[in-house]
Amino acid sequence: MNDKKQKRPFRNRFRSWFDGDTQTFDHVMPMHAQEEHQLSEEERKEYEEEYAQMRERVFHVEHNREIWLFRKCFEIMGIVLCVLMICVLLIAVSYLPPTGNADNPANNEVSQLYVEHGIEDTGAVNSVTGMILSYRAFDTFGETNVLFISGCCVMILLLLDHKAQKNSAIANDRFYEPKNDVILQQVARILVPIVFIFSIYVMLNGHLSPGGGFSGGAMMGAGMILYVCAFGFDKTRRFFSERVYTSVKVTALVLYGVMITYYYIMGANGLENHIPLGTPGAILSAGLILPIDLVVGLQVACTMYAFYALFRRGGF
Repeated sequence: MNDKKQKRPFRNRFRSWFDGDTQTFDHVMPMHAQEEHQLSEEERKEYEEEYAQMRERVFHVEHNREIWLFRKCFEIMGIVLCVLMICVLLIAVSYLPPTGNADNPANNEVSQLYVEHGIEDTGAVNSVTGMILSYRAFDTFGETNVLFISGCCVMILLLLDHKAQKNSAIANDRFYEPKNDVILQQVARILVPIVFIFSIYVMLNGHLSPGGGFSGGAMMGAGMILYVCAFGFDKTRRFFSERVYTSVKVTALVLYGVMITYYYIMGANGLENHIPLGTPGAILSAGLILPIDLVVGLQVACTMYAFYALFRRGGF
């Protein structure tokens, strides 16, 4: 046994211990999760009766004054919180300037600055993209974080483990439709490459024409959903698995954070930005707007596909 243990590399033994497959001390005793016990109908009824008796006799839930007070206080505090939020929002709305006022933010020098100096400052021909990815880049970074966090929350709530994905009838996307739809597959073979190419075109030209990361990422996500509907998750997993999703999602967000931090440090301290803006109208122009568009598009595409996969079968 010791010879066998010495033949195993330390990395493999540490990985086995880290994953919980072996015992902590001697690294040889296999450890497996206990199989879930399936209750029969009689056992389930007996369990429900015992639980009801415990609630009634031990905890005395129905006539427990402390629990009753807690529930009432919880309901009252919920109503008070909602009323306070409504009051705060109504007060905030009351301070908004009237429509058509000459001093409104829509009529001040900010919009004029965007229009007159947008190309000079950002190098983007598309003023909308130049505004949201340069002047308001931190706001867009917050929106990208919202996509990342929402994807994480849905994964926490709906993601099944790999064993459940293989054995569960609900997780099996071909359980109710075991046969592939020939018409859908033929249409997907034609449309999916076109959708992918057009989505990449929209992301690459976001600083030159209407489009950008959000619209291009939505197109790419729709193309991936169409592909998985036509060919199933097994084929899709060959090029887009859970590991690929995690790597792309995290890498895109980190790259966006690094690029926008560079923008912030240079601008806040009055330092020279060494990223060239290039020639306006050229594909390689607008400084960091083009790579930001790409990482935003990847974030949107991954989020759309993850939502579909998790709501459909609980995994990738």
